[in-house]
Amino acid sequence: MPKAERRSRQRFVTRLPVGVRNPAGATEVTAHTRDVSTNGVFLYSECRMTVGSDVELVLILPPELTAGEKCWVCCHARVLRVEQGPGTDFGVAAEIRRMDILPEIPI
Repeated sequence: MPKAERRSRQRFVTRLPVGVRNPAGATEVTAHTRDVSTNGVFLYSECRMTVGSDVELVLILPPELTAGEKCWVCCHARVLRVEQGPGTDFGVAAEIRRMDILPEIPI
């Protein structure tokens, strides 16, 4: 019997680069998303994360999640699940607790 769907929001399958760090600002690691919604993200990282830990995620959200304009955001999230991913990567499911839109920096 298939598992019941527990997601409350539509997920968008998209591979986006993500900067990940703990809120204390220690080392930043890179990762990439598998899918994103307004309240959660699943990403792959070479760094194993701890279930229950808080993380900051910096990424560019696609237009489908931002009413037409892509934008940089900093998400404060909590790690809900960690599983072995492809190769040496770990799959990480995280609940987004807060999302701050970052200002555009002209180059």
